Amino acid sequence: MKEYQTITEISGPLVFAEVDESIGYDEIVEIETEQGETLRGQVLESSDGLVAIQVFEGTEGIDRNASVRFLGETMKMPVTEDLLGRVLDGTGQPIDGGPEIVPDDRHDIVGAAINPYAREYPQEFIQTGVSAIDGMNTLIRGQKLPIFSGSGLPHNDLALQIARQATVPEEEADGDDEEGSEFAVIFGAMGITQEEANEFMDDFERTGALERSVVFMNLADDPAVERTVTPRMALTTAEYLAFEKDYHVLVILTDMTNYCEALREIGAAREEVPGRRGYPGYMYTDLAQLYERAGRIEGREGSVTQIPILTMPGDDDTHPIPDLTGYITEGQIYIDRDLNSQGIEPPINVLPSLSRLMDDGIGEGFTREDHADVSDQMYAAYAEGEDLRDLVNIVGREALSDRDNKYLDFADAFETEFVQQGFDTNRDIDDTLDLGWDLLGMLPEEELNRIDEEFIERYYPEDDETETAEEVAAD
Repeated sequence: MKEYQTITEISGPLVFAEVDESIGYDEIVEIETEQGETLRGQVLESSDGLVAIQVFEGTEGIDRNASVRFLGETMKMPVTEDLLGRVLDGTGQPIDGGPEIVPDDRHDIVGAAINPYAREYPQEFIQTGVSAIDGMNTLIRGQKLPIFSGSGLPHNDLALQIARQATVPEEEADGDDEEGSEFAVIFGAMGITQEEANEFMDDFERTGALERSVVFMNLADDPAVERTVTPRMALTTAEYLAFEKDYHVLVILTDMTNYCEALREIGAAREEVPGRRGYPGYMYTDLAQLYERAGRIEGREGSVTQIPILTMPGDDDTHPIPDLTGYITEGQIYIDRDLNSQGIEPPINVLPSLSRLMDDGIGEGFTREDHADVSDQMYAAYAEGEDLRDLVNIVGREALSDRDNKYLDFADAFETEFVQQGFDTNRDIDDTLDLGWDLLGMLPEEELNRIDEEFIERYYPEDDETETAEEVAAD
């Protein structure tokens, strides 16, 4: 191990040093200051005679007299099942006051690319307990399904709800899975405030969700460089639990916007030529390296499913971060500002939302066989009701037909009864579909043109208006 005192420049989170040997990309570095403090970093760029080092703890206290040591290995995550129930910082160090981690192994945080030939197609249902997701935009094991939100919207509340409620229904198990694969949640927070961190931890501890979770916590006042490591630490832990310990792992990453801002900050420090809106030109590749670590592998029981959460600057879904994310992932869930202002919890707008793998993971063998038909019919009815709202603003509701008024009533009820459920209510898929049938009962039977007649005969609500009127008169 060679030690250098050849620092030539310090720029933001980066340190530049001269070397007389070949240094590997991503190699771990220790920097010892004159005050005796040891800081960790990673080689960001290596060329003949000069290396650029990104320092995880920040460059404060480093001067040109500091010593630089190259450890000859890349950054690794110590992995073990005992990580469940633990809270770690953005670089994988325990911050919960618990014992030191005794790892079973140490895995490179870059991960190993999944051979496309070895991938197993995602098609098993994950129940989140949230009707707008389970019923209308179903999450599938091995899928990457982001949540598109905006500043000030309750995406953190939705993330916590999914973290404590998500499960793989027992009837979904097949083959060797019949014994029941365990379910785990990896929660990676990047650039959040201390207040948000306290809310996350209070909820995890209050609900007991921490027992099956591993939490990585990078705060807003932590160095930006650490933010680029946090999701890789989280995903490395998820891959170990999924592909070596047969867990079904749900990875929740929030907020990917903070991660991309860290990439932009580092790119500016390196004086790179910026891409769109100042973000690095390689941001698409960088995000793909994270998102594509979701999936299933043939012959392995476990799975890695991702829910990245991002706040769209200015609620603009054409911004580079949501735009590139949408290209890579299999759909998106939209948090809607108008629904939030109406008090709808969670304020999920199902019309622009999409789960591209939903059709392969619902129906007979996965969820109830009427799932697809109910979802399609509710989507069509809600879309028509939404269009009619615009017409009402022009001609007034009195000018509409009885049929149109029924669709308007359906749209209102869909938001206030189906989407609205609060952040503490856990609905299983049968409850969600039963509620969907109750709402479809507001429409005439002949309007249900997207549902098989067999399901209409079995599930369409009986008309009990006369009986109800008699009961009211008797009272």
